[in-house]
Amino acid sequence: MTTGAALNFASVFSAGLLALTIFTRQFRSFPRWAFSAGMLAFAAESLFAGLAARAVPLEAVERWQNLALVAMAFLPGLWLLFSLTYARGNSGEFLSRWSVVVACAFIVPLILVLLCPDEIISAIRQPPDRSQRVLRLGFAGSALNLIFLLGTILVLMNLERTFRAAVGTMRWRIKFVILGLGVLFTVRAYTSSQALLYRGGDLSLPAVNAGALLLASLLILRGLLRAGHSDVSIYPSHSLLHHSFTVLLAGVYLLVVGVFAKVVTHFGGDAAFPIKAFLVLLFLVLLAVLLLSDRVRLFTRRFVSRHFSRPVYDYRSVWRTFTESTARRVEQNELCSSVVKLVSDIFQALSVSIWLVDERKDQLSFAASTSLSQQKAGQLALDAADAAEVISALSAHPDPVDLDSSKAHWAAALRRSHPDEFRKGGSRVCVPLIAGGEMLGVLVLGDRVGAVPFSVQDFDLLKSIGEQSAANLLNIQLSQRLSQAKQLEAFQAMSAFFIHDLKNTASTLSLMLQNLPVHYQDPQFREDALRGISKTVTRINETISRLNELRHELALQPVECDLNDLITETLKGQEQAADISLLKELAPLPKVRLDPAQIQKVITNLVLNARDAVSSSGQIRVATSQENGWVILVVADNGCGMTPEFIQRSLFRPFHTTKQKGIGIGMFHCKMIVEAHRGRIEVQSEPGKGTRFRVLLPI
Repeated sequence: MTTGAALNFASVFSAGLLALTIFTRQFRSFPRWAFSAGMLAFAAESLFAGLAARAVPLEAVERWQNLALVAMAFLPGLWLLFSLTYARGNSGEFLSRWSVVVACAFIVPLILVLLCPDEIISAIRQPPDRSQRVLRLGFAGSALNLIFLLGTILVLMNLERTFRAAVGTMRWRIKFVILGLGVLFTVRAYTSSQALLYRGGDLSLPAVNAGALLLASLLILRGLLRAGHSDVSIYPSHSLLHHSFTVLLAGVYLLVVGVFAKVVTHFGGDAAFPIKAFLVLLFLVLLAVLLLSDRVRLFTRRFVSRHFSRPVYDYRSVWRTFTESTARRVEQNELCSSVVKLVSDIFQALSVSIWLVDERKDQLSFAASTSLSQQKAGQLALDAADAAEVISALSAHPDPVDLDSSKAHWAAALRRSHPDEFRKGGSRVCVPLIAGGEMLGVLVLGDRVGAVPFSVQDFDLLKSIGEQSAANLLNIQLSQRLSQAKQLEAFQAMSAFFIHDLKNTASTLSLMLQNLPVHYQDPQFREDALRGISKTVTRINETISRLNELRHELALQPVECDLNDLITETLKGQEQAADISLLKELAPLPKVRLDPAQIQKVITNLVLNARDAVSSSGQIRVATSQENGWVILVVADNGCGMTPEFIQRSLFRPFHTTKQKGIGIGMFHCKMIVEAHRGRIEVQSEPGKGTRFRVLLPI
């Protein structure tokens, strides 16, 4: 057996085993399906290439090589799908933007294979002066290589976008998977370009592909051994990236192996070319692993500091980077995301999180993290009592605190919300975010590379970063309050004119409706007019009613009542929908002081929104409970759900809606009513899975 055939069969075993391992796991997601299918396609291609390398008759070689190119036709679409969805919380947005490209990546290669099977390979011959057989591609074969080359570049761009958007433990979890695929597709870009340049070339290139697939499988397997590698949700930007690391890596490899191939060709070929190219690739992979290692970067920084008498931190550079990254942030979550990334990079701490104090100053809400997803953070969130204790303790202690050395109850609670990712990750430190005498949040960091303890120098820099971050947060909050006040003032003025115009229109349409019997003899006119006028009048009067309520300050008329009775009365007539299941789970509740009319509006709006969100055969659950001095109303559905960005930026703001017929004031009005009752409204949602609203009202 030749070296090339051995590499091909080894890569078939590794890729096939990896694909089956991923596919048979309990949790099957779309990226895992695409990965398994893509690896099986690679395995099939290598299998056919290995059989071609072993075959003796040229007819058999051509047959197996033809099948290898057919298997390659499936690769661009499958791996483009994977690169757009792997470890991405907003993968749906990318799929919708790239849908045409993905469809072309699947359809065009298959059309070439089905319509031009005789044009894939034009000839295979054995030159008398060379040991390797020479492959000559036809039109379809060249087109397949061109499409695969373009797909390879797009896959590399998407993988790099995901990697650069990840920070801390999220980057640590996906590093080897991204590196393995990056190496594989970089090599495939080289071999495809060579096949296009020479319209084929000798049959040593498939052995190089097999070596890259074998190395990639080993790197990916190393990444899969890391806990939580699939529990990653990254939200990369849609903008194009510059200074690409993968492009640099591909350029270095193309230069080294390209020059090497030219030298080999000049001297008449080399039967050991595949194994030599494989060794060059192995060297570059090891170099890339070292360059991406957090431990190596930390060792280099400390070595320079120790032996060249320089401080660990270049404070001017740190402060310039911090200022540039945070100066233009106008949203709290954007600022917090920038801060956790910077702190993670500066202190080589893989787990960094920020929790913000809510408006009532008695709860901590998740803002950003390099290790926690939105769902995981929701599970680890502190309850009201622990959060209040943390806020009270840190308000009186503005300096950074070592959580692992503190025995206070509040420190133990904060440790539970920021678990260790590694057994030997060093101590966890929290930094209060205080500005203007006001506690705004807390920054928690841990899992430091190499378990390096925090020094006095680290604590001083952390305190400075915390103070500046808190000042930026306070400025954003004040700006948002001013903006909301101006927005509401403009809204109130505008609604007065809007209501006046709508009243006149509604009066006119009502008069038309009264005079309709005059034209009753025309059936078509009668049917169209009645339907149009009725819908218009209903819509206008509903808009007038809802907008008119927002023109004035909300005045409550509370009485003692049972929330369950209000729910039952509100839902009368709504339980008979044939296509939607409405479930009620009402637990016994104490009577509370509520404005029945206003709370019924909240219940109605939440249930109607749930009905709009679910499809046919959907399910809505309305439940009540009592917990820690609150009565709780839950309205949950299994509908289309909402994105985290929409919830954070638009859900409770007037004139922001996702419904075609909505005007975007329903949830804004609900929030006003609930807060007027000294309560709060919470929401959990996931696109494609549903939404869950919780209304908490004090007893």
